[in-house]
Amino acid sequence: QLQLVESGGGLVQPGGSLRLSCAASGYPPGHYHIGWFRQAPGKEREPVACISSGGSLEWYADSVKGRFTISRDNAENTVYLQIYNAKPEDTAVYYCAGTLSVITVQAMCVTRKTDYWGQGTQVTVSS
Repeated sequence: QLQLVESGGGLVQPGGSLRLSCAASGYPPGHYHIGWFRQAPGKEREPVACISSGGSLEWYADSVKGRFTISRDNAENTVYLQIYNAKPEDTAVYYCAGTLSVITVQAMCVTRKTDYWGQGTQVTVSS
């Protein structure tokens, strides 16, 4: 079973930066895609970004393109989400999720095809 633990959330000012981490265990890193999803109060959970098992392919939601960067360090079995130019509308609980399915990262994010979830980390963008 793939275990995922998020960290790095907190309070950030508008325009600020933050890096979230997703530490994985239970499977070799080359066997699963990882995605970041977020859920704001009163809203549905939405995809933010997904990265392929090897780290070479990425997908981003239009709302975060150019401001967020997803990356992974397979030697450390960790996936990161770097947030730049944070906006109040980025406030949400951020979850990382993994899938062992043989699908594209776009399909993973768009169809929310996931098998495992972390517990989430809160990001609040406010002055």
